[in-house]
Parts: sequence; structure tokens; C-alpha cells
Amino acid sequence: MTFSAQPLRLATTDAGFDAALAARLHWSAETDDGVEQAVAGIVDDVRRRGDAAVLEYTRRFDMEAASVAELELMPAQLKAAFDGLPAMQREALEFAARRVRSYHEAQKTASGLSWQYRDEDGTLLGQKVTPLDRVGIYVPGGKAAYPSSVLMNAIPARVAGVAEIIMVVPTPRGEKSALVLAAAHVAGVSRVFTIGGAQAVAALAYGTQTVPRVDKVTGPGNAYVASAKRRVFGQVGIDMIAGPSEILVLADGSTPPDWVAMDLFSQAEHDELAQSILLCPDAGYIEQVQREIERLLPEMPRAEIIAKSLTGRGALILTRSMQEACEISNRIAPEHLEIASSEPHRWEPLLRHAGAIFLGAYTSESLGDYCAGPNHVLPTSSTARFSSPLGVYDFQKRSSLIEVTQAGAQTLGRVAAELAYGEGLQAHARAAELRLKR
Repeated sequence: MTFSAQPLRLATTDAGFDAALAARLHWSAETDDGVEQAVAGIVDDVRRRGDAAVLEYTRRFDMEAASVAELELMPAQLKAAFDGLPAMQREALEFAARRVRSYHEAQKTASGLSWQYRDEDGTLLGQKVTPLDRVGIYVPGGKAAYPSSVLMNAIPARVAGVAEIIMVVPTPRGEKSALVLAAAHVAGVSRVFTIGGAQAVAALAYGTQTVPRVDKVTGPGNAYVASAKRRVFGQVGIDMIAGPSEILVLADGSTPPDWVAMDLFSQAEHDELAQSILLCPDAGYIEQVQREIERLLPEMPRAEIIAKSLTGRGALILTRSMQEACEISNRIAPEHLEIASSEPHRWEPLLRHAGAIFLGAYTSESLGDYCAGPNHVLPTSSTARFSSPLGVYDFQKRSSLIEVTQAGAQTLGRVAAELAYGEGLQAHARAAELRLKR
């Protein structure tokens, strides 16, 4: 079967460009009523019945099992999965893990430290940074296996100092990915349960007789997983509600067009709702990229998905200049942003909103997905306007430190009492006044 991909062609000089771009970017994070109702029932059932409910849904959706305890994989099984990999896969996994760990160690040093100081009256003020006790990571299974998701979620948690990492991964029909289990071994995951879906999220959030309750749940999943994370938020922390994957390429025409076409494919192959956009001031170069899309598409094993994604949600946009391309990129706030330019550092200062920025022709987005070092769990659907990549800071919390001396209490106490009386909170005021010298 032959597939054709025809991304929407736009130019910023077109009448109605803003409306056309907005329509192409639109994606609703709302799930349908059927998903919401199903997830609500599963989450409530797991909260009430624990293991019995988890086992029932696992049997219904994934595989037969006698107990939830049977669904836990032992460390020896993870080590055996690692040992059984081909040598090149073992080396690639360890190489990627070293780079991801090194990056997050640097991140911890830069921003994850406790600090304190004393002011002129001896009052101590500061911040105490402590890791979460236990986190749960959700790793997708089923259609594909994602060892990279294991590394990107578990390693920063370990670097942050989290004592226990509980991983859940669905194994439909009982099929386990050796590469995913080996990644859990390399990343230092504490316990692994072969459960998935909304029931896995609920088990992590509330705890069952077998699955321990965690403080935070991270990791991607389908609509049922996203809905469950939204529903249990507040009971536990979550990383984000992720939408379809996105890539935006800013190109000045200096990068080989087949490289850019393949970079657009790299996100389009995820699923039909993924979004791939090219912004470029050179009309001739855009035509070259389109020709490469048509030439390369038949070679791709996931050609049908790529074609649907590019045709349904992709766009090739002609801009007046690279400066205007940067402005539009900031409006879009993409998950992945490539600067396919001979002068990437000229344009990077103009870019304010992106999950990750890839500088220069040789920096393909796929390198960031697997082994460059920075985290590949990134904000989608324009949430890069206010959100950040997953990192060490997501697995830590901060406590304020305050120690007031007798001298300091004489000044602070009077101010606090005055403000407390103004708010009508007499006990607050009296608590401060009791510490004043009479």
C-alpha cells in the first residue's frame, strides 16, 4: 500500500493565518465521558478492595494471574533480563544511563541544595531540601516497549535521593520486554509490578495489600492512565497530564532537507495525533522538504501512522524571516524545538517557550529521547509556557527553616502582632506578644 503525506501549507502572509494556525494546533485534553466513567469506577474499586480489584482488572485487560504478589518481578529477574540482552544493547543501555545520571547529578548540584543564613539579629532563615520517600513510575506497555521511559523517570528520582521506586508496567498476554526489565535493573528500580492501566495508578496512589502507596506518580500512558492520574492528584503528586508528542523545526535552509523530513517523521510515527511543524523563511527549501517527505515515506515501517499524523496535524509554514519564525514558535510553545540552522546560537536567545531546545543540524530530537542526558519527559500542548521538563526537582520537596533569637523576637513579634490584630486573629497576636520582654 502506498501512503502520501500532505502537511497543511501556510504562509504568515496569508489572510486568516492566525485562525488557520490556531485550528491546526487545537487539541483537547478532555477525555470522553466513557473513559472518565470507566476510570472513576476502577479507581474507586481499587481504593476500596485493593489487591482483589487490581487482580480482577489485570485478568480482564492483560493476563491471568493467581495473585498480585505473583505480578511482582524480583531483582534477580531484572538482572537476568539485563544479562540476556545482546552485548550492544547492554552497552547502549548503560551508556544512556550514565549520561542521564550525569546530567541529573549536575541539575541537583545547581538547584537542589539546602541553604541557610542568619540576619543581623541572629535569626536563622533557610531552606531544607529533602527527597520524597517513595515514588511510582508508570512505564507504557502493550503496543511498544519503552526502556528510555524507565531511565528518564527512575534515574532522576534516584539522583534526588528517593529511597524506594515502584515501577508498574502492563504486560498484555504476559509478554515482558527484556529491554524494559533490564532498564529497571540499570536505573535502580526497587520493585516492579506487571500491572497497568487505571488500576495501576490507583494502586500506587492508595496502596493495596501488596502494592505500596507512593507519594508521587510519574510517567506517560494512554487516555485511561492520564484520566486516573488526574483523578488521584491531591492524594498523591503527579508529574503532568501529557498530550500527543510534538516537534517544531525552525529551519534556515542550511540543513539537508532529508534530515528535516526524517525529524518530522520522528514524532509523527508516535501516533496519528502527534504534531510535526516546520517554520522556514525559504519557500524553495519547504518544497525540498515536501519532496523528501514523499520520497522517504514508503521506506518507513510506520508509514500509515506518519501519513495520517502529517496530513491531519502537520504543517509546513512559510515565514517572512527567522525572527518571525521564532515569534511563532513562542506562540506554539512546543514540546521539542529544533533549530536546524547554521547559526543556532543566534536564534536561541529569542526562544522563550519550549520543553527542550535542540541546537544545530546535528542535534536530532531522537538523541534527546534516548541518550543525550536531559530528560525526555516534557510539557506538551503549549504547557511549556508555564511547565518544565521532569527533573530532580520533581522528586524533592522544600521545607522552610526559621529560628528566631530572643532579640529577633522583639522586632518580629511587634510587627506580627500588629498585623494579626488587623486580621482579627487575637491568638496569633498574643502568641507573638508573649515572647516580648515585659
